Amino acid sequence: MLKDRGVDVIFGIPGVHNQEMYRGIEEAGITHVLARHEQGAGFMADGYARASGKPGVAYVITGPGLCNIMTPMGQAYSDSVPLLVISSCLDETAATRGQLHQMNDQRAAAETVCDWSQEARSAEAAYALIDRAMIEFDTTRPRSKSISVPIAKLEAPAHAHPPVQSKPKRPVQHRAGVIATVHNLLKQAEKPLFILGGGVTGGPIASLTVGACKAASFTTYAGRGLIPADAEFHFGAMLPRPDSARVIAQADLVIAVGTELAEVDLWRDTLGHTGTLVRVDIDPEVLADHHRADYQLFYDADAFLADLNEMDVTRQASGWDAAEVAAARSRWRAEVDAERPGIVPVCGALREAVPADTMIYSDMTQLAYTAKEVWDMGRPGHWHHPTGFGTLGYATPAAIGGAVARKGLPTMAIIGDYGFHYTMAELGVAVELKLPLPIVLWDNTKLGEIEDSMVRAQIAPNAVVAHNPNFCKLAEAFGAKAVAPTTLKDMQDAVRAAFVAEGPTLIYLTPDVVGAA
Repeated sequence: MLKDRGVDVIFGIPGVHNQEMYRGIEEAGITHVLARHEQGAGFMADGYARASGKPGVAYVITGPGLCNIMTPMGQAYSDSVPLLVISSCLDETAATRGQLHQMNDQRAAAETVCDWSQEARSAEAAYALIDRAMIEFDTTRPRSKSISVPIAKLEAPAHAHPPVQSKPKRPVQHRAGVIATVHNLLKQAEKPLFILGGGVTGGPIASLTVGACKAASFTTYAGRGLIPADAEFHFGAMLPRPDSARVIAQADLVIAVGTELAEVDLWRDTLGHTGTLVRVDIDPEVLADHHRADYQLFYDADAFLADLNEMDVTRQASGWDAAEVAAARSRWRAEVDAERPGIVPVCGALREAVPADTMIYSDMTQLAYTAKEVWDMGRPGHWHHPTGFGTLGYATPAAIGGAVARKGLPTMAIIGDYGFHYTMAELGVAVELKLPLPIVLWDNTKLGEIEDSMVRAQIAPNAVVAHNPNFCKLAEAFGAKAVAPTTLKDMQDAVRAAFVAEGPTLIYLTPDVVGAA
């Protein structure tokens, strides 16, 4: 059934409880990727989904397997990633104790970190829930979903799955009245401003529409690449800069498309707008949030921009000053450099070394925090970060999943020394699959961001330093290549070589690389 629904890869770990789920995988023509930990399997499925645009599917066992993948499920939920987790579960738990992998309520546990969690108590129910998940991935905000199947049902005979039916798509019909309202607002505005988030995937249409309006623009971290970096009135992904609130207050019309405007987008309580606010989203919860938009449009982001562009939003002059926009971007870049000294040059050198179509997966590390603000992306949907749930250890397995989905295309991971500890075992998967994957490991020997936060809070830094192994020798023990560049040029050479290597390469960097000749 999964193969007929377009599933080509399953990430997971077999166990005695879920082994029946593995019967027929090869006959169906599905590839199974064996993770080293269920958390890794979930992140791989997440990375695969982001790279392929198809649902990521993971198989796990009862109890601890499900618990171990709950972190990836939470990450996929917060970042709108179509992740389907299928697990085995015990047939009965109410009157029996001491069973292998027993939990009080496995279904309810999963439900705390995903869109919905259901137990399929028959073959028909399992088939129906899978189709429900697949349809919802296509028609609503995609988020993680969990299906548990009792062991006895997995082992029992079952009739064939139902045939594939035509799946409904997200409504994208032209809404003349709604678009006319926004069109009129744009005609009356002197300084319109667009804020574009990861819900916008159309690429060129966003740039065309914003450019025709001669509007200013910001993107969220997830929206980077939607607007060219050299666009005349583009402020970049600098929404978290405190001064961006002052800029937003200058706009008499703000149109936020496909973005939650969440804490992790702004890092402040309010957007800062004083003019009219229009929100465009497919999630009613977003439309009704504390920003209190003047106009709430339940509308697909790409369809909205395309429909708006058809109504001729061209204007001859802009109320924004290009020189002031450039000055603000320069000032904010200097702020980023001052906050985390020495990292901006590393980002610049690294950006020069990667191919334009590289898909990047980053982790909770200061190198990534800096890059998200100063690294201009040439295309959307090519930088993935665990923004919402904010888990450590995401980048390595997610990049593996992305590389599986993008055979022949460049994929790269950026991770910190502490985050690497979380999922380092998945390096063995990259070796096993011979993935040409550069893994850039930034080692500042500590939880640097937490130490900085403690200092700002006048707390004596505590529990922020851990003993690290020799990461290069560790990578080599897995069978991966490893290199420790001492200059930025050496780093660039190492990155370029890693993209064409047979297998993954750990590129070990310390802050000393910046000052080296």
